[in-house]
Amino acid sequence: MMGAVLVGSGLVGSGPGKGGAALAQSSSPFSGISGWFDGEPGSPLELKFDIEGDDGSLERSIRAASLVQGARAEGRITAQDILAAARGDYARILGTLYDSGYYDAVINITLDGIEAAQIAPLDAPGAVQSVTIAVQPGPQFRFSRADIAPVAPGTELPSDYRQGEPAGTGVMKSAAVAGVDGWRNVGHAKADVASTDIIADHRSDTVDSRVVLAPGPALTFGQLTIRGYERMDPRRLRKMAGFPEGERFDPEKIEDMRKRLRRSGVFSAITITETDGVGPGNTQDVDLLVIEQKTRRIGGGFELSNENGLALTGYWMHRNLLGGGERLRFDAAISDIGAETSGEDYSAGVRLDRPATLHPDVTGYLLFQVARTRDEDYDLDSATVGLGFTYLPSDWLTADIALLYNAQRVNDEGEKTDFRFVSLPMSVTWDRRDDQTDPTRGYWLSGNLTPFLGMDDTDSGARVLGEGRAYFTPGTEGRLTFAGRARLGTILGADLAQTPRDYLFYSGGGGSVRGQPYESLGVEVIRGPEGLIKTGGMSVANMSAEVRYQLREKIGLAVFADWGQVWAEDGFGGDSGSHSGAGIGVRYKTPIGPLRFDLAGPTSGDTGSGVQAYLGLGQAF
Repeated sequence: MMGAVLVGSGLVGSGPGKGGAALAQSSSPFSGISGWFDGEPGSPLELKFDIEGDDGSLERSIRAASLVQGARAEGRITAQDILAAARGDYARILGTLYDSGYYDAVINITLDGIEAAQIAPLDAPGAVQSVTIAVQPGPQFRFSRADIAPVAPGTELPSDYRQGEPAGTGVMKSAAVAGVDGWRNVGHAKADVASTDIIADHRSDTVDSRVVLAPGPALTFGQLTIRGYERMDPRRLRKMAGFPEGERFDPEKIEDMRKRLRRSGVFSAITITETDGVGPGNTQDVDLLVIEQKTRRIGGGFELSNENGLALTGYWMHRNLLGGGERLRFDAAISDIGAETSGEDYSAGVRLDRPATLHPDVTGYLLFQVARTRDEDYDLDSATVGLGFTYLPSDWLTADIALLYNAQRVNDEGEKTDFRFVSLPMSVTWDRRDDQTDPTRGYWLSGNLTPFLGMDDTDSGARVLGEGRAYFTPGTEGRLTFAGRARLGTILGADLAQTPRDYLFYSGGGGSVRGQPYESLGVEVIRGPEGLIKTGGMSVANMSAEVRYQLREKIGLAVFADWGQVWAEDGFGGDSGSHSGAGIGVRYKTPIGPLRFDLAGPTSGDTGSGVQAYLGLGQAF
């Protein structure tokens, strides 16, 4: 049987063969390690941990569970606060020891040498100068048997729930949860633990663990009940949720419902509950409770460069325009404010999104955009109108396709050209980063294919662009991150002079090669009234490498190097030029992402000189 434990007063584990209890003395010598917690510099309270015979892993778990350590880190160090935390730590530390398989432990928590458990809750001392948390874990128990049955096909049980492994309560709980989840994943919604038989043998330091599961019947999805909506049309809400009525029960499909509704942006809270009991015909009914957000939202952003000046963006959005989750959004942007080499650029657009169009995971949209661009090499006025569909089958995969009509007028150093064309942009993005604004692990892949059909003097062809990003953080502290980016693009089937100017490729600036002026690298192959005209190329390649180091909780440093090359012909052929840049940066963590400040200069090429400065929100990539 499991030995009883009364920590603090000294009675510990009198299981079979132990011959009685051991009295814990705060003055007992310890052969283990000791350490001082330095989480709150300048704090007058000393906190010491003594863990007998530990290699450091157990102490880390105990530190993480300790209420005293948490109170000290937060500056709550009055005697009453510390006493309350210390008395609560007995149970928390005991639970941590049980999770690791230690069932014969002695725990002492002393406040200035007095056992905390012997101090009455209302009799706290006037002040506490030091706290010592001393633990004698005793032997680590191991499984003599680790059985769980019946187990559903395909169930993945914890690898350490087996004979000979440490017999922690945590792994036993994980095995029971995995067993239940295994049955639920194959349609048994009411699966549960029928019984547990766990015996700790203190003579052999082993645990005999047996878990019996009750799968229950296989169920299908029954009825969906919806509550809480105010402005939403319930018929549209059902379509957005995509409830799989009549299909075999699957908890993943319930999670898919939650994700679809969350992505719509209409709701501030979504609660999906499986109803109690089994419905007629072995069905599982589901209850959906939603709380709608305020319908309107406004936002904006900025980026600052010493050469390209200030860029400002803003938007206004209505989340539920017609009661069916329709999102109406107006965007406006002004860039190159105060730029040294170009005029100001303006853009504005309106977009209407409708979720659950054709399929619960498909959002249809209509858009209209106008823009005026005043670059160093050309002026561009454009208008775009079209419709499209976005497919979001998961949190990681996004696919998009649209049919657009584009009208442009370009002024290349006095020579005006009109472009009229219909395009079919298609894109797929696979995002496996751990954080979108400040990634440290994972990767991001994107592929874009845009066939275009030209009218009048505009050529027809296809624009192809691919980009990959990868992030690696070694070790467990997570301070050092290596990040890399590669980008390749080309235009097929069209002549450069008859290709829409905003389809051509440039290099330089914060989005490609930092340290080089924005879009400073192109080609000069189009002949105008006064000679060759500089314009974008038909192919491009960019590479970036960045090393980031988290110096403190909110302050980070970065060093980086970028490279780019542009070709005059498709397939990376013809005349070309390349350039590169490198620099350093500072990152400051905010609730919405790191604030980024970079300084960079050119390291090769003749497209720029001097130092470029960049200020923005979020990592460069």
